[in-house]
Amino acid sequence: MTSSLSDVHGSPPEPTAEGPPAPTPGLTAAFDPERFHDGAVEIAGRLTSHLRDRSVRGLDLLDPAVLLKAARDLMTPERRRVADFDADRVNRIVDLYTGTGIPVHSPGYMGRQFSGVVPLAGLIDMVGSVVNQPSSFYEAGQLPNVAERLMAEELNRFIGWDRDRFAMVTTSGGSLANLTALLAARDRAFPQIWTRGAAGLPGPPAIAVSEEAHYSVTRAAGVLGIGERQIVRLPVDHAGRIRADLAGKVLQEATRRGLRLFCLVASAGTTSMGAFDPLEDLAAVAHRHGLWLHVDGAHGASLLLSDRHRDRLRGIERADSLTWDAHKMLFMPAPCTLLFYRDGAAARGAFRQRASYVFDEEPDIYRAYDSADKTLECTKRPMIMPLWTVWSVYGPALFAQKIDRLCAVARQAYRMIDAEPDFAVAHEPESNILCFRYLPDGLEPATTHRLQLEIRNRIRSGGRFFISKVDIDGVAALRVVVMNHLIDAGHLAMLITEIRDVGRRVLGASATARPGHRNGSPS
Repeated sequence: MTSSLSDVHGSPPEPTAEGPPAPTPGLTAAFDPERFHDGAVEIAGRLTSHLRDRSVRGLDLLDPAVLLKAARDLMTPERRRVADFDADRVNRIVDLYTGTGIPVHSPGYMGRQFSGVVPLAGLIDMVGSVVNQPSSFYEAGQLPNVAERLMAEELNRFIGWDRDRFAMVTTSGGSLANLTALLAARDRAFPQIWTRGAAGLPGPPAIAVSEEAHYSVTRAAGVLGIGERQIVRLPVDHAGRIRADLAGKVLQEATRRGLRLFCLVASAGTTSMGAFDPLEDLAAVAHRHGLWLHVDGAHGASLLLSDRHRDRLRGIERADSLTWDAHKMLFMPAPCTLLFYRDGAAARGAFRQRASYVFDEEPDIYRAYDSADKTLECTKRPMIMPLWTVWSVYGPALFAQKIDRLCAVARQAYRMIDAEPDFAVAHEPESNILCFRYLPDGLEPATTHRLQLEIRNRIRSGGRFFISKVDIDGVAALRVVVMNHLIDAGHLAMLITEIRDVGRRVLGASATARPGHRNGSPS
């Protein structure tokens, strides 16, 4: 290994009077390693205190104007020179950042599908930011590309595809992964469309999706030029799962209307209720109709790592592609999405660009690890590194144990809420998502929707718990997503009590405001 340019080229040329000026002291100081060290130690200490806080708290939602002013006050007024480093300013920025974010490590956080990360993953994410190795090409990110290959092999053990044929690529989020998979599916069905466009096709390209499909799937269809009329909606059961027994008839009707169906999109863990479509049955339907089967497993694919819950994805080995978010149930920093293909050759069908400045003309041992020809991103973060590092240090049992714990707590929440006479569960949880409603005796059906929305908003404003809501059959329901393994029965009981108290106050205020009441008493 050479130690300097002079070892190769001899002595460097002498600088000339016309050369660029030397870096200013301010510029040099901003990149000073010792200053980085001191700042990193200080920030790590503040984050450690943040992680130690196990209090039950939700989201402190500030008025945007207040936060805008607070953030603006933290900006240096210096414009003409590099400002002096201000450690206090940095600390206040970190405190504002952590203080205004969703407290994902708190037992009061039950609202969204992203998780508090494994702390080691956060450290490795910082390493990736400092060394800055975009990972679309092997030469730019050697270890990230090797780690991507290793994680593909590890996770495919749970999927079950031919190890010599499958492929995996990382993408920045499930939305981009779903779009990329649909591009690959479209290329298989219409290989000429990339160069000639859709003109001349015997019928408009179409896809079949669940009525509960994530909006990113229909958004991807729009990006591909597939209009709303070419999105075939497959009926679902009461739990939000595609009715495989009815899907064939719907697909036949779409074909009779002249649509050229090329892909069926199933879900492994829907966003609304965490429902798992019957993949094995849908694979048979897709095969009969010659369709690519894509599984949006952004949330639920991680259940493959659990011996207790893997059966939810029975039939996944028959799918053509799979979206899997590591920033959800693998507890990694966002975004980190893994897109799998059963046939690795199909991965290269999604994109066909060539550019001499990045794509080498002749294949070699390095290019085999490049992923830029299989993803929309030319520059992407080395997002695989936190996952590979945590997997390498702790092994798969860490993920399996947390997944099992989250699903068990969701089941416990189901039992507790189902036992309350003034609550109604909307479904049995298939993973870690549970939807329910507060329905006290005498509640008029017309007010049910509005009541759930008001409860959710007041719970959020209260700052103790953070839950979400979703519409089921057009009526709002409260929704908890158990992402913290520290949540226990005590926290669930606190949440139930708070929902009931808030609901009673809302109904009481509504009754007081009705005509015929004055000053809180009937007139």
